[in-house]
Amino acid sequence: MTVHPRLVRSVPFWILIVGSAAAIGGGAYVLVDKLGTMETTILDGTATGVDVYVGQVWGVFGGILVGAGVIGLALALAVASARALVPRPVVESPAPVEQSDVAAETVPGSPIETSAVDTSATTTPSGAESPASEAPADVPQR
Repeated sequence: MTVHPRLVRSVPFWILIVGSAAAIGGGAYVLVDKLGTMETTILDGTATGVDVYVGQVWGVFGGILVGAGVIGLALALAVASARALVPRPVVESPAPVEQSDVAAETVPGSPIETSAVDTSATTTPSGAESPASEAPADVPQR
């Protein structure tokens, strides 16, 4: 069973929210700054072609950034709403382990495992059995 993380801990979700908010803030700054500068220079009579025509392009760019940020926030809201509709899987707590079940399990290196292994004879590559006492001295015995 796959357990999905909560939406609050989802990094892509927060990247979407932070990125959208940054796009709205940056777009609003560019839009207000360029349109304010363009309005001031036109009313003063000191506007050049660059102020008017390039200022319009920057204003459109700022508007596009604001629109993209609003769409991103709407998408984050839609994802959060969809996630709220998906039922969360119910995870039941495991049954308590009885003491007799723990004793029956074999743990590597435990006395239970080593006593269950027959060490009285080992098999040689030729298939003949040899006593365990004839094992080489450098191999540890269990």
